[in-house]
Formats: sequence, structure tokens, C-alpha cells
Amino acid sequence: MGEQHTYRVIVRGTWDGLSEEARERLLAEAAEHSMASMRFCEEGSLSYEPAPLKHFSMRYVVVSDAADGEEMAGAIAEDRAETALRELGYGFRGLKSTVTDLDTMKINFKPASRR
Repeated sequence: MGEQHTYRVIVRGTWDGLSEEARERLLAEAAEHSMASMRFCEEGSLSYEPAPLKHFSMRYVVVSDAADGEEMAGAIAEDRAETALRELGYGFRGLKSTVTDLDTMKINFKPASRR
């Protein structure tokens, strides 16, 4: 195992073929999955807008070999998203991920302001 990097991955998709039960459950739980509840974590954080119930995003933290790169981190997160959504009984399509490598991210600090 080589050097490990930590990645933040946003997986976006579209709800597709939701059963009436799944749709009702998503609408009932919408407040728990609002923009305010978004966070990056290993198990994933689901967020969506209830009206219209069309798109969703899931946020993940993925730790993997740096040599495998961002593409592998995205694939891992998409696989986690697929598994979680299927276990919940939610139909979806068109998963796409955006990956940020936290270990190579440049941070620009603003200089202290003068008074």
C-alpha cells in the first residue's frame, strides 16, 4: 500500500423509476436531507430538494492510494452511492462525481487587514 490521500467526492444523479413508496419516503424525509444537512463523511450524506423531486447529491470522504488518483476515488464513491441507493430502494440514473484531493489542494490565506 502506497501513500494515502484523502478525497472529498460529490456524487450527483437523477432520481429515476421511483416507486410511490420511495417517493413518499423521500418527501417525508426531505427536511433531514436539506442543504443545511450536507456534510462529507465516509458513509455518505444524501441531499436533495423535495420540489421538484428530480436530482440528488451524495457527499463522501474517500481515503485511497495516491497513485490510484482522483479517478479511483470517484469510482469508489459512485460504487458506495449505488450500493446505498439500491439498499434504500431508490431508483436513480446518471451518476457523476466531482473529486477534490485534500492533500494537494492549495489554500490561499488572506493577509491580515491593517487598521
